[in-house]
Amino acid sequence: MTPADAVTRTAALSTASSPAQARPVAAACGVEAWHVESPVVPLIALAFTFEGGAAQDPEGKSGAVQMLARLLDEGAGPYGSDAFQERLAARAIELSFHAGPDAIGGSLKMLVKHADEAIELLALALAQPRFDEAAIERVRAQMLAGLRYQQNDPGVMASRRFFAEAYPGHPYGRPSGGTLESVSSITRDDLVALHARLLGRGRVKVAAVGAIGEEALQRALDAAFGRLSEGGALATVPPARIAGRGRRIVVDLDVPQSVIRFGTDGVPWRDPDFIPAYVLNHVLGGGAFTSRLFQEVREKRGLAYSVGTSLVSHRAASMTWGYTATKNERVAEALAVIAEEIARLTQDGPSDEELQKAKDYLTGSYALGFDTSTKIAHQLVQVAFEGLGIDYIGRRNGLIGAVTQDDIRRAAARTLGDGRLLVVAAGRPTEL
Repeated sequence: MTPADAVTRTAALSTASSPAQARPVAAACGVEAWHVESPVVPLIALAFTFEGGAAQDPEGKSGAVQMLARLLDEGAGPYGSDAFQERLAARAIELSFHAGPDAIGGSLKMLVKHADEAIELLALALAQPRFDEAAIERVRAQMLAGLRYQQNDPGVMASRRFFAEAYPGHPYGRPSGGTLESVSSITRDDLVALHARLLGRGRVKVAAVGAIGEEALQRALDAAFGRLSEGGALATVPPARIAGRGRRIVVDLDVPQSVIRFGTDGVPWRDPDFIPAYVLNHVLGGGAFTSRLFQEVREKRGLAYSVGTSLVSHRAASMTWGYTATKNERVAEALAVIAEEIARLTQDGPSDEELQKAKDYLTGSYALGFDTSTKIAHQLVQVAFEGLGIDYIGRRNGLIGAVTQDDIRRAAARTLGDGRLLVVAAGRPTEL
């Protein structure tokens, strides 16, 4: 092969493995996957997400969906926990599960030569988890130990209180990891019922990346998900907006500095104004070293080591929320600077230079999220879950590049609005 041939082949492989080239592949069981074939290395990465997460926890049983996710690979079918884990380890198969507010999902990575066994183990974990009492009690003990440890963690306590105040009486206001009381009350019957209701093939999104062709993927999808039922009805999660804007709340902890969480309205990922809000957020607090909050709070005044903001998009709610930590005696000053920058950005908008730099960074850095098969699979399945369309990854940078100052002003009015924030500080601030 000549050097020119090598360059041509590399370019062709790169194009074939681009996430923008994803194609839908439907299996006989009705499950569809977004597929990116890449024969460069003999690996396959699978990501999957089922609609219905911690917001589906039964009343008084917060933490149940998270416990369910942690138990799926703790024994399945004929294999107890140790035997199941030994089979994974013997073939270097990486299988994991996780739960969020609106979804329960996971990922699988395996060598091509072990694909059949990996898919079989995934199928057992999804369709036939054992929920052995010993495994349940072990996971329960781990969760309870974590909750006890977190009682002295100001970051965790501030976040928990923040969401409880932001969404009072709403599923999003409950701690997804549960409480000491709720985790202690979860039974095997609760887990069996949740499994039957949530893990239905009719509500799963799948992405597959790597050295697997279309026909082989169809067989794998049937083998992995075909044994599942369609799933039961999900509880309705009512729409919610952030409550308590303008309030400042203290979680009393005897620590030398306060950990602060603050937030206001947002727009969901599926909203046409999400992209302008995303660019606006980069200017405000999402741009790490370049953001206004980083420059004003840390660089100019030395009030905090870190400060930032991000957009939170749930199925039934969204927000702009932020974080920082500072000495107890400087909490009020830090919050005043944050409020001032929000007001200035809302009123005047970013400069043309700031806007262009934000767009350049957000478009230029996007490819860094696709440097492994697993990252590509997770990005694709998230886009599928949000209903943004299989061509979103190819369109995304163009959407960002098209954002104008008018778009930014509109997004600022919808998100930052009048500047009133819900603030929670865990510590002992002298003023708030």
